[in-house]
Amino acid sequence: VQLVESGGGLVQPGGSLRLSCAASGLTFSIYDMIWYRQAPGKERELVARIGSREGSILYADSVKGRFSISRDNAKNTVYLQMNSLKPEDTAVYYCKASRIAGLDSYWGQGTQVTVSS
Repeated sequence: VQLVESGGGLVQPGGSLRLSCAASGLTFSIYDMIWYRQAPGKERELVARIGSREGSILYADSVKGRFSISRDNAKNTVYLQMNSLKPEDTAVYYCKASRIAGLDSYWGQGTQVTVSS
């Protein structure tokens, strides 16, 4: 199983980025897909989650109205559209495939997002 994140980089405050996480080696459509982030010196936190076939979505309060999660089961890919970025969004962003309450889960290697002028 592989999860490969891409799309990170350096962006100015107020800017946008779109992260992608391409999955292989698993039945993508049956997994919930989750974006986490971890800033230096802080614990990893959930950013957004999208359910498997049902597509139920939830966001952390800190990103509601700015970030949007989506998935394309035909491409085995989950996306995170990040708008109105703030310096406090700076972190390594990870995607996770999860089912059975996390008993069956896989992580990507992470992609760095830096928001700075």
